[in-house]
Amino acid sequence: MKRAILLAGGKGTRLKPYTLTMPKPLVPVGDYPIIEIIIRQLAKNGFTHITLTVNHMADMIKEFCGDGSKWGILIDYSLETKPLSTMGPLKLIQDLPENFLVMNGDVLTNIDYGQFFDKHVQEGNVFTVSAYERDHKVDYGVLETNETNQLVAFKEKPILHYKVSMGVYMLNKACLDVIPDDTFYGFDHLMLDLIKNNNPATVKVFDGYWLDIGRPDDYEQAINDYQAGLINI
Repeated sequence: MKRAILLAGGKGTRLKPYTLTMPKPLVPVGDYPIIEIIIRQLAKNGFTHITLTVNHMADMIKEFCGDGSKWGILIDYSLETKPLSTMGPLKLIQDLPENFLVMNGDVLTNIDYGQFFDKHVQEGNVFTVSAYERDHKVDYGVLETNETNQLVAFKEKPILHYKVSMGVYMLNKACLDVIPDDTFYGFDHLMLDLIKNNNPATVKVFDGYWLDIGRPDDYEQAINDYQAGLINI
């Protein structure tokens, strides 16, 4: 059985004004709210049980998603009485299996969630991060100096290459031993603590479609991408 935890408790403040009257996961992209696109994708990829962690406007999310029967999947809920960030809410869920998927409720991607799940289990990872490669062009000439402020190198408008977290993770239950109870504790905290414990996460680079809907321009991009048929449902 494949289990997923969908983090849907945030206020979506960066996405205002769209989130003034509804929670971010219910903001529509094309024919469906963001959360329905994710649920449909998870069901299609073999997941049978989704737990939604909710807080802000929780009743609206519960009313829309119900028990998941309309998508042929079991949906239940974990209510945060205070903000616990991304990893803290996991300590409220009592029936987590040995391995489970965790993802943000504002991510649109065409990753094969089932394959991502299976690979994590096969490799025996404690934590697997799905990552995306980004390029960022610096609009200035970059000066590199030594300890006496003398110029030792110069790069004109360099392009920086880096990997970013997609907000899609696989966890082994052993991670719960690291996460504190009833504490605001995020992905960043867990990554640093796993490194400190000499049990670091494994990073898997994904090169397909991915969009983190954080700001209004991201949302407009999501609508355009849906209309262009870039988002698989």
